[in-house]
Amino acid sequence: MNLKAILTSIILAISLVAAPAWAISKDDAKAQGLIGERNNGYLGIITSSPNADLKNLVTGINNKRRAAYDKGAKKAGVERSVFELRMGQRLQDRAPSGHYIQLPNGKWQKK
Repeated sequence: MNLKAILTSIILAISLVAAPAWAISKDDAKAQGLIGERNNGYLGIITSSPNADLKNLVTGINNKRRAAYDKGAKKAGVERSVFELRMGQRLQDRAPSGHYIQLPNGKWQKK
């Protein structure tokens, strides 16, 4: 091998090792049992050692849900907390078998 090929191989190997892991999607995280639907309409982290990508994913989705719940509650003429509980029940009902949902006592259960 020539020097150029060796350097290219080394750079490629370093970039593969140093590259950050791809961010996980909500569906993948749910399927892997890392997150689940809480009973209050928001996502919850189940794993005891979440990485920053997972935390950011959940925070981002929950922020979007909160904004949507504000609009929905206003339109329905109810408090956001009431709307959150209604949506929490709907989201848990729609959760596929094998995904986690939060029980009223706060424990997580595979559906």
